Amino acid sequence: MCELLGMSANVPTDIVFSFSGLMQRGGRTGPHRDGWGIGFYEGRGLRLFQDPAASSESEVAKLVQRYPIKSEVVIGHIRQANVGKVCLSNTHPFVRELWGHNWCFAHNGQLADFSGQKTFYRPVGDTDSEAAFCDLLNRVRSAFPEPVEVEQLLPVLVEACAEYRGKGVFNGLLSNGDWLFCFCSTKLAHITRRAPFGPARLKDVDMIVDFQAETTPNDVVTVITTEALTENETWHRYEPGQWALWRHGECIAHGQS
Repeated sequence: MCELLGMSANVPTDIVFSFSGLMQRGGRTGPHRDGWGIGFYEGRGLRLFQDPAASSESEVAKLVQRYPIKSEVVIGHIRQANVGKVCLSNTHPFVRELWGHNWCFAHNGQLADFSGQKTFYRPVGDTDSEAAFCDLLNRVRSAFPEPVEVEQLLPVLVEACAEYRGKGVFNGLLSNGDWLFCFCSTKLAHITRRAPFGPARLKDVDMIVDFQAETTPNDVVTVITTEALTENETWHRYEPGQWALWRHGECIAHGQS
């Protein structure tokens, strides 16, 4: 299985701390050696870093660690391949344009014999994950040829994710740069950090950050992962079928499919 990393914040925030913990699981403290990727939204732009190499050994990952990019929405992924060969085209997160926005998606799990709609969006690689992403966007584009608010979009997203869950394991993160949607099939957890901030210690590497020294009292930052990254904080686990929509670090909608 793969692991996911997402962030929603109300101010541009760097995710080096969380990324440093996750990348250790890509071949050092975990088995996810088959590539990694991370996307940082900057306004309507999206910085995307990917490498089919193990993140714990990747020079590109080391570059990202040294380059504290600040963003309000981030989606990251480390891969343990089960469908599709290890190559760049099969490396998450996947990106497509819809309604003039870059939509970014990452998936943890496996869908049995999944192909999905191939009307407008089509996979470049051969993973079930990218096929599901293309199918999802085809559904959205068919239901809403013109842009709509995310509140109108939610029923389509939830229905599709529930259907994918019926075909296997579907833990996913999706964003258009404004909001971050997450869906839990088996494993997903989140933590929301706000004042009063305190220190956090990573599980996978000897690293501690005192967030009080790095933030202002008005900052709100939510991190979503497959497994908790820190050992001295309380993470909230999702139940199977639960979903949530985040904007500026706050949960603006949630439910159970």
